[in-house]
Amino acid sequence: MNIIGPDALVFGVDDVAGCALYLTDYGLTHAGDGRFEALDGTAIVLAHKDDPALPASLGTASMLRKTIYGVADQQALDAVATELARDRGVRTLPDGSIEAVDDMGFVLGFQVTVRRPLDLPAEAVNAPGAPNRPVNHTAVDENAPAKPRTLSHVVYFVPDAAKAEAFYVERLGFACTDRLLGAGPFLKPAGTDDHHTLFLIQTPPFMKGCEHFTFHMGGPTEVLQAGTRFVNKGYQSFWGPGRHKMGSNWFWYFNSPLGCHVEYDADMDLHDDRWTARAIPMSADASQLFLFQQRDKWAPGGPPPGAGGPPPGAAGAGERH
Repeated sequence: MNIIGPDALVFGVDDVAGCALYLTDYGLTHAGDGRFEALDGTAIVLAHKDDPALPASLGTASMLRKTIYGVADQQALDAVATELARDRGVRTLPDGSIEAVDDMGFVLGFQVTVRRPLDLPAEAVNAPGAPNRPVNHTAVDENAPAKPRTLSHVVYFVPDAAKAEAFYVERLGFACTDRLLGAGPFLKPAGTDDHHTLFLIQTPPFMKGCEHFTFHMGGPTEVLQAGTRFVNKGYQSFWGPGRHKMGSNWFWYFNSPLGCHVEYDADMDLHDDRWTARAIPMSADASQLFLFQQRDKWAPGGPPPGAGGPPPGAAGAGERH
């Protein structure tokens, strides 16, 4: 089945206005009807938690109500519907998309993808022996846009990771690219080479829900630039910036009012059928190659005039507490 990846995530939230501000500050564009889009049209969709049009909640604190996957064409959509109808209800919605529930109770939608093709440059670097950025082109522009390009992946907390994995692999044609033992598998559908569009983490049942979602950025500089702007708007950094080992993607996670964490990421590995999945025990060393700590700007001579903070040269100068 030619499933490409998540087209949209639908949330039922307490504070629609606050979540809307969060998503626009994150870099998404309000497209109307509670829809907040990346550059390619993939999106987060907001509604009030009591909106009767929403699917039922998971019965936990999670605010995620639905994950909508994009497929390549109508033939792929029909194939998904036929497969899932073998043992569960499949509902056809007025817009032609279909809806069903996975083996963990997560509501899934499937539609012919809304993703718009992107024709944008990637971040260019210069390295001895392999120059890539044209001469006289500077790499740093403090006013450069740093906009989310596409919805990358979603992470679920699930009470039975093995059962959840079996559903996505055996029923929907996902493949395991890597596995963190003691946590769960990284999974990708057949229609993408991205290292993962879904990561499953084993947790107690009361935690079931969305742990985080993320959008791909144009490169690590955009992750750092967008993340710094987000911090400067008052949002709380949760983890990062850093670089993962499995998937190799750069990351920066933030707390959010959507009941989950929200990440910026960039430069994820691509894998095809020749890749052999790795399996390593879950640990801090397995989760990241390195991890930085965000700090206020400072200079070797001390903080900017009037900024306060430790005296020049003091340990931890410019560090935010």
